[in-house]
Amino acid sequence: MTDEVLWTRPGAPEVAEMMAELLHEYVSRYGPVAGERMERFPDDTLTPPDGRLMVLLREGVAVAGGAFRRHDSTTAELKRIWTHSSYRRQGLARRVLEVLEAEAERLGYRRLYLTTGPRQPEARGLYLAAGYTPLFDVTVPPAGPLPFEKELPLLVEPVLHAATPGLRGSG
Repeated sequence: MTDEVLWTRPGAPEVAEMMAELLHEYVSRYGPVAGERMERFPDDTLTPPDGRLMVLLREGVAVAGGAFRRHDSTTAELKRIWTHSSYRRQGLARRVLEVLEAEAERLGYRRLYLTTGPRQPEARGLYLAAGYTPLFDVTVPPAGPLPFEKELPLLVEPVLHAATPGLRGSG
């Protein structure tokens, strides 16, 4: 089964269910403060020229997605990594990471940064398995945000601030 990568914008219809389920997931794990934290980053930071938002579509349904935004001149920060609850344990989050990493590298970013929460052991495991370096002591029980980083090899000529090919669904 082939999933379609769709580069889109936060207000697009295909993103609405993703963000609603992601917010529900965060609130169920961390309480109402999670919604406030999601709103700290304006949606426009997840769009070109410095950020991107993508969803994986399977037969027209958004099954996974994620985004990145500029953290600094050489670093992209991954945000909103999500897999629909009905499609988990199929490697989709890993696929989202691969797509986001490749796009960040294409844009000339040299490093990725992200944080996940202490009540998301599956996310922690994903990032460790995907080669992200923990910026915290993995031997200590987590109490706060868990930061990770990953260096990107610059294997392609960077296309800084270029339009994303195939951007559609700009709703």
